[in-house]
This record gives sequence, structure tokens and C-alpha cells, in this order.
Amino acid sequence: MTPVHVKYQQVMMNIRGLYKTSLLDFPGKISAVIFTGGCNLRCGYCHNPHLVIDPESHKKLDETEIINFLIKRKGLLDSVTISGGEPLLQKGLLSFMERVKESTGMMIKLDTNGSLPGNLKSVAGSGLLDYVALDIKTSPAKYPGLTGVDFKFENIIETLSILRDRGIDFEIRTTCVPGYVAIDDISLIGCETGRVSRYYLQQYVVDNDLISGDFMKIEPYGIDYLQLLRTEALKFSDNCVIRGA
Repeated sequence: MTPVHVKYQQVMMNIRGLYKTSLLDFPGKISAVIFTGGCNLRCGYCHNPHLVIDPESHKKLDETEIINFLIKRKGLLDSVTISGGEPLLQKGLLSFMERVKESTGMMIKLDTNGSLPGNLKSVAGSGLLDYVALDIKTSPAKYPGLTGVDFKFENIIETLSILRDRGIDFEIRTTCVPGYVAIDDISLIGCETGRVSRYYLQQYVVDNDLISGDFMKIEPYGIDYLQLLRTEALKFSDNCVIRGA
């Protein structure tokens, strides 16, 4: 049987976007951001609907060209952020991470919705992953309404356990969608996760290109209410920062 952890597997990443420089995605690092195609959730407020529903509408980028770009940016970039979509759906994720590390030595950050702990295990066990941003959308009961799928919240808890067991640095982040994320929801999230080091509350942003038109009608919270959410989050997080407000 061919082992899973093979150098440069023939299965390539389905890369549908590249943001060449970001100062925001990897805290304290200068990062290139890779966007993978496809997702197993259908969050109504998603700002990458075509990437999620119809990734073929975006030009597929050659993996080797991405690696060559990163090699040229050594010394200018500290890291690579792999986002999406949901990157853990990619069968070529581990081999891509190997190529990044061996070719550039850059740190690697992964963005994930936490729904695929089984897929995370081999990635987390590789020693290649430096940082993870874990999206926790809302409290368990509200997940189906927000994500459009039947979601098992215990998968998020298993994802957290893997990160903690492997000693991988991580942050939790929640987009504060009115009607779906209130003070009680933040409290319920904390009951599920236990104490965490970093929690980011992200302002909800209305856009003309969302998966669901219903979410275009939602007015974002004001800063005063976001501060109340932050106060609640600080009951179970060492640090809580509001982004985008």
C-alpha cells in the first residue's frame, strides 16, 4: 500500500485564488494567502460564494507556479495562509504543505471550519502546521440555520482537542451576525470550548455578493454591542479582539 505521507503526491491542490501579501491573516506575520475551491458548508453570509458553490468559475492556479512564486518571495514573506473554501477537503493539502516547507521554510497557517477532524489528524501530525484559525460560527443549536447544513458541533470540539494535543497554536474566530450571534451564543460557545488563548470577534459586513440574499438585509451590530460580546468572550478567553469594526 502506498503511504499517505508521500513527497509530492500526484494529487494537486485545487487552488482558485492567491492574495500575494497580507498583514492581517497570520497574526504578527507577513503572509501570502492561498484560496482553495469548494466547501462543505453554505453559510448565508459567505463573501466567497462562487469559490464555495462554483469554484470552476475561478481560474485554477498551477500548484508549481504558486511554489515558485513563494520561493521568489523568500525574505519578504514569513508565512503562507491556506484558506478557502474549506482547505481540509483537499486531498493534496499535505503534499502541498511539504512542498512549501521544503522549498521556502515558511510558516504555515490553516483556516478551517472545524467540521473535518478526521482530515485534520494527519495534517496536524505532520509537524508542518504552525497556526490554525478555527471558525466557530455560533452556538450549537443555531448552526443549521446559519450554515445551511446539518452540522455536528462535536466535530469542532474534536478539532480543538487535536490542536491542543499536538500543541499547535490556534485562534478561534466568530463573525458577529445579528440574529445568529448574541451574548448568550458567545456564552454557549465558551461552555463548549473551555478556556482559549485567543478569540477574535469579526464584524459582520454586508455585501452585494453573498450566498443568501436574506443576509444582505441584516444590519451589522454597533460597536457598543460588539464590546458587550467581547466582555462575554473574555470570561473564557485570555485575549479577545474585535476585528473590522
